[in-house]
Parts: sequence; structure tokens; C-alpha cells
Amino acid sequence: MGENESSVPSPSQQDQKMAYHKVNADQRAQGHSPYLDNDELQATALELEWDMEKELEEPGFDHFRLHGAVQHHLGNSQSPDLDLEPIQPSSSPKGRFQRLQEDPDYISHCTRQAPKINCCSFFRILKLFCTALILFIFGIVVGYYACKKCPSPPPSQEPNNPHIYHEILKEIKAERIQQIYRDLLQFPREDDVDIAMKILVQWSSQGLEDVRLVNYSVLLDLPGSSSNTITLKNSGECFYPSGQQCNKETKTLHSQDLLYSYAAYSAKGTLEAELVDVQYGTVADLIRIQAITNVTKKIALLKLGQSPLLYKLSLLEDAGFGGVLLYVDPCDLPKTTDLTDKAFMVSLNGGGDPSTPGYASIDGSYRQNRLNLTTLLVQPISAVLAKKLISLPEDTVQKDRCIPLQWSAAGKKIISLNIQSVTAYKTISNVIGYLKGTVFPDRYVIIGSHHNSLNTYSGQEWASSTAIITAFIQALTLKVKKGWRPDRTIVFCSWAGTLFGNIGSYEWAEDLKRVLQRNVVAYISLHNPVRGNSTLHPVASPSLQQLAAESQSFKCVEKTRCPGSNVSSVQIQGDSHYFINHLGVPVMQFSYEDIKTSENSSFLSEALFPVHTTRTEELDPSFSLHETIAKLTGQVTLQIANEPVLPFNALDIALEVQNSLKGDEVDIPQLLAVASRLRDTAELFQSDEMRPANDPKERAPIRVRMLNDVLQSLEKSFLIHRAPPGLYRNILYRLDERTSQFSILLEALEHCKLHQSNETIQAALSEVLNSINSAQVYFKAGLDVFETTLAGKK
Repeated sequence: MGENESSVPSPSQQDQKMAYHKVNADQRAQGHSPYLDNDELQATALELEWDMEKELEEPGFDHFRLHGAVQHHLGNSQSPDLDLEPIQPSSSPKGRFQRLQEDPDYISHCTRQAPKINCCSFFRILKLFCTALILFIFGIVVGYYACKKCPSPPPSQEPNNPHIYHEILKEIKAERIQQIYRDLLQFPREDDVDIAMKILVQWSSQGLEDVRLVNYSVLLDLPGSSSNTITLKNSGECFYPSGQQCNKETKTLHSQDLLYSYAAYSAKGTLEAELVDVQYGTVADLIRIQAITNVTKKIALLKLGQSPLLYKLSLLEDAGFGGVLLYVDPCDLPKTTDLTDKAFMVSLNGGGDPSTPGYASIDGSYRQNRLNLTTLLVQPISAVLAKKLISLPEDTVQKDRCIPLQWSAAGKKIISLNIQSVTAYKTISNVIGYLKGTVFPDRYVIIGSHHNSLNTYSGQEWASSTAIITAFIQALTLKVKKGWRPDRTIVFCSWAGTLFGNIGSYEWAEDLKRVLQRNVVAYISLHNPVRGNSTLHPVASPSLQQLAAESQSFKCVEKTRCPGSNVSSVQIQGDSHYFINHLGVPVMQFSYEDIKTSENSSFLSEALFPVHTTRTEELDPSFSLHETIAKLTGQVTLQIANEPVLPFNALDIALEVQNSLKGDEVDIPQLLAVASRLRDTAELFQSDEMRPANDPKERAPIRVRMLNDVLQSLEKSFLIHRAPPGLYRNILYRLDERTSQFSILLEALEHCKLHQSNETIQAALSEVLNSINSAQVYFKAGLDVFETTLAGKK
């Protein structure tokens, strides 16, 4: 019986075991035990959980409190310690609550204190909040003092900000330009590479980061060991080009001037022939001369001016002349200039290395044998010698009136012309510096000067342009050190070989032709910026004429005396030649000149006279003219490099085309009609695209980039395939201020008179017609692209 009693559990133990089995049943139901996987047991578990949730929602439940921990010792249980049995938490607490209810030792009270866990949670949250607040305040204090000590970044600035431009340009001072100019004159007379290296060091010392030396081996035509001579066969007198008679004393006295009085790339040798006065060598002059005498193998006495030298020489060569003596009529020179007793140098090279026409003179390039660029023996002479040759008295000025030189004698003059120049390959060095842009680094604004070191001829004019560009670099780099940079890349160039036909700029541009065709936005020229002191002479392509005029107005605000010069699109000398005629790049140039005394004064700058070293300081003793040129050049450079929309005017191109078609000579209906269509399209382009893009509220970066790409290539349509020697391939540029028509059409009309044929005029008309039509189609295509893009966005 005792055995039976021990085997039968007591009622209390029975109740605990029932509670235990109920909890275990709930847990096994939730844990998906394999012993309770039938539907009936799972349903039971769900009912238990649902009942517990109802019990927790009853109002009196919150008043129960657990009074103590109840421990149950089961003497003969299979589990020695129930508390050690692992029980997984249930999603509902009903099983554990029900087990406590069934436990007789469970005591409940209606009132209870607030649980400790809630109080601990409150203090823990408060502590975290205070810590976060303290860290936040500490971070603000540290950040404030850190920003106060560190240099603040440069504020974002409007690209079109005259205040920024003024800060840069005010650093350009006449005294500084004068000091740089005098430092350049201290350079010893060394070869080109040494001079270029010193300019490179000077630019680098100013703060320009990326400066390079670019070398090319080119064919130069240099003076021989002895001067060229002109001998009168009638009297046996021998003269040097300056007019001095041939003897040892004069030869040693002015050896440099005598040696460099020659025409580079002229034919070499000796020619004895009759001298013929052809005046300016125009078509009318040739017709008059050919009606009088046979000109074959004779020597022409030719005045410089009125039209390009290469064009006039081509006419004389076609007519059959064998030689040419060049001179400048004193009546065509400014009254303040006296060069009657000086010969000069000219170059017969149209541009670039003659041995590599059309391609760069890099290592391995094929070299053509082009020692002479003409069959003519060409020799420049002074006006004094020209008077002796045509038997005129020395004084040709009567009662304040200059009498042009003209042959009045009827007798023949036989002369012997001896030319002995030497061709040789020399290394020339361009100095190229880059100031990288931040927004459009792949778009270049090029500003170019030149340096002259192969000889001391043409005085120190090169030092003026080099001093101005160096002063501008200094002003820019001072601003760059403070965090400013242009939007577009500015490229600074000092060209070599300019006197021999712009060789340095040609070779560099031919070397980088594909890159420059895509990237160059504009070219700003500093070729001989101060060649006089009377008037400012701005030259700009039609798309930049408005900007050139506005830049002068900008300077008028600072100076009481406003230049007020008209801007024209005419042919100019210097290294801008390749950019105008082969790349179709808009070009601008400011220079001071003397007032022209006659309509024949054009193209006199082709003559390079020997100018003594003090000439520049005599023209501009205070260097105020240099300062003005530097600031005007800097102003337009900064605007082109920083304006979001390129400051080019498409409508001005169309107006220039229409003005060039005025006159009876070119009254062709087809030309006038296509020019009218070009103007209509340009007006539409200007109003629909240019004006909205210039409004910052309507400006979209993608459309601005597309618009700039169109503006950048406006003038490329006006490049004709082939132009006569000396004339621009870009038909937007007129010969000079006297002419208003397209130069190619004027030349064709003259050629028609000379050869009694209209083939040339028909070909020229076709070239002009196709150029204007191409420009109109280009504008129209640009408008269509914008319309398509806008429609796609909508």
C-alpha cells in the first residue's frame, strides 16, 4: 500500500503536472513540434493564445502583482529540477499565466506599485537624451572655431562679373610693363631656343603652372655673308639696298642693316635687265605698261602698299617679269616717320615651313625642295635709291605737298641685280602656357605674341608684345592664387619665326590641327601692339565686332579720353593668319598706329624696317599706350573665357555679308537672295536661342553647350577652297578700310579685265554663293536641333 501511495501522485502534484503539460503543449504548438503536427492540436494552441489576449484586455488584470518566487520540489519526478527545463517564449503569455493561476502558492493583490522597469527606462532615456544634447552643442562649438581658423573657400562668382575683371585688370600697370620690356632687352643676342627658354622661365616665375617649349626644325632663308647689290650699267655705280655706294666703310658701318635688307625666299642669282616703273603693280598699271613695252625678263620698280605684296608679285610673275625692286613711297608714310634712307626686309612666304606645306615639321616628315617660293629676284630698296634710279632730285616735297615718285625720264635704265641669300634648317621654339579652365577646360581662348631672336632686325617691336602678355599673365596668376580660375582654358603663346612667314604658329597649329578645329574658341592677337601713337586701331571678325566696341566703352568709364575707334574686319599681319584662314576662328586685335596719310598706305606693315631700340619708348614714353592695349586685350580675353554663352553675334555676320554685296559689280539676284535668307535665319537664331540663353533664369547647361558649339563654328562656313596669293581664304575679311566688297570678287573682276575672260569671276561668284548658303544651312540646322531637343523634353 505504501508502494501504491508512492506511485499515486497527490492532488497538488497532479495539478502542477497538468499546468506543466498545458504550457508544454502551447510551446510545442508554436515551435511546430513533430509530435504535435496534427490540425487538432494546432487549433487548440491558437485558441489558447486567443483566450490569453482576451484576459490581458480585462480591466482588473493590471492589479495583480507577483509576490514571490515559488519553488516546487518533486521528489520522485523524472526531472530532478523543473526550473532547469528550457522553455521557449511564446507569442502569447497565456500558458504561463494559466500555470500560475493553477498554482496554490500563487498570491495576487489588487494594488501594486509602479514597475521598476518603467522607472529605469525613463532614467535611461533621459540620460541618453542629455548625452546627445551635450555632444551636439560640443560639435557646434568645435565646428564654429574650425571654420573660423580655416580659410573660407572662394565664393561662387557670376562668370559675367565686371568686378572680377576689374580686380584682375587693375594689376596691369604701365610701370610694370615698362620694367618687363627693359628686362627683355637685356637678353643677349642668342639663338631662338635660348630666348624662348628665358621667356618660359619668366612666365613660370609669374605663377603660370603649365608652360612648355615646342621646337620645330624649319627651313629659313637667311642673309648671305655679303649684302645684295644693285648696279647701274649706264654709269657703273654700285649701290647697297639702303642707297649707299658699295665700299668697305659703309659695309662695316651698318652691316646688320645691310645684310637684313632682303626678301626672304626670293630667287637667287644675278639678273641684268631693263628697269620698268610699274608704280603699285595694279591690274591697271600692268595693262598700261604692257601696252607700251614687252616686259619679259625685265625688272619692275614696284611700290609697296595698296594691296598685298604676294598678290602683286603673282601678277608680275604671270606677266613675265624676271625681277622686282621694292620701295616705299615717302608720300604714303606718316608725316612723323622718316624712313627714306632705309631699306627693309620682307618675306615672300605665305605661311609655315616651306619644306612641309600643309603639314607639321615634326621628326620624320618629308621635306620638299622649295628653296625659292617665286621665280622672281626680289630686292627691297630705300626711297633714296629709288629716286637715284629714276633720276629724280632728292627733295620731292613742295609747299607742304608730297609728290609721289614716278618715272619721268624717257631713257632706258639697265641695271644688274645680285641676290645671295642662304637657305638653312634651323630650330625654332614656341613658348606655350596653359591656364586650365574649370567649367569648359576643353575650350581654348588663345592669346598670342611673338619673339624675335634670329636677328636683331625690326628693332625691339617683339619686346612690346611679349611685355604686354607677360604683364597680363602676372595679373591673372595673382587672382588664381586666391582661388579664382577662368571657365575656359586660356592658352598663352609666344611664337617664333614670325618674320619669315608666321612659321612658328603655322607649325604648331598644323601639328594640333584636329584638336584646335574642335576646341579653339577665339584668337586674340598682340602682333606689334604699338606701331604708332595717333589712333587706336581695333580689328575683329564680324562675330566679335560688338564685343570689341563694348570693351572700348568699358575703358571709357575709367579714362576721360575715350578712343571711340570704329571696329573693322580687314586683313592684318601676324600669327593670326592660320587661325583665320585655316581654322575659321574668330580673331581680335588692338593696336596703336599713326594716322594714314594716303589711301595707298594699306599693307605697308609688310615692310620690316630696322628700328633702333629707343623707338618704342619714343612713341610711348610713359607706356600708357601699352597699358591700354594690355587692358583692352585682357578685357575681351576674360569675357570670352568666362561668359556662359560665348559673346559672339550671329546677326553681325549676316549684316557684314549683305554689306559686302552692295554695289553694281556684284548685283547678282542669287547672291542677294541667299544673303537675305541668311539674315532671316540669323535673326531667328539671335532671338529664339541667344536671348533666352543669356537669361540666367532660362539658362539650361545642355542647351548652353549646344549653343556655344554652334557659335564657335560660325565663321568656318566662309572659308573658300583656294584664294589668290596674299588674299584671305576667309571671305569675311576685306582687303582694307577703303573696300567694302568681298576681296575675292574684286580680284576676280580685276583678273577679268587683265585676261579678257569671265571664267574667274564665275568661279569666284560660285565660291561666295556656296559659302553664304553653307552658313545659312548651318544656322538652320542649329535651330532644328534646338527645336528637336525641346520637343523631346516636352
